[in-house]
Amino acid sequence: MIYRFRIILDAQEDVFRDIEIEAKATLEDFHNAITQSFGFAGQEMASFYLSNEIWKQGEEIVLYNMNEGNDSLRVMNETFIDEVTDKSQTKLIYVYDFINMWTFLIELADIAESEEEQSYPNLMFAVGDIPEVSPKKEFIAEDSEEDDYSGLYPNEYDDIDFNENLN
Repeated sequence: MIYRFRIILDAQEDVFRDIEIEAKATLEDFHNAITQSFGFAGQEMASFYLSNEIWKQGEEIVLYNMNEGNDSLRVMNETFIDEVTDKSQTKLIYVYDFINMWTFLIELADIAESEEEQSYPNLMFAVGDIPEVSPKKEFIAEDSEEDDYSGLYPNEYDDIDFNENLN
């Protein structure tokens, strides 16, 4: 079986790739296919996140487990595509390069039989070019409103003497 995915850069411009990959491929294989199809070197940290229908980020699956002693994290090279996607779980979020935060929305479009003469992964379709810099995101908590904020705003930092709290 092969899975056909549409990988969309989360940006104003239309930039996406359609990739087909074997269901038994690992998420590391998928990561490599995505980075190559968008022209990245593939040398930066990356993670997949399970997602629901409204693109809410769920469980993280990491490229490398950097947390010592934390065996609860799933790792891409040990996680198969068909373990995290199927007809009922069709969406993933992929973040490449945690400094620039290239964010991609991935949706399973089709599950089909593989073709003997085709090699996988296969870039089926490409639209748009990656911009020179990653699209900027504004991260706002869903549950909070600005009026309910009980912390300090940046313009209030001048009134704090940080030295009195240093040991």
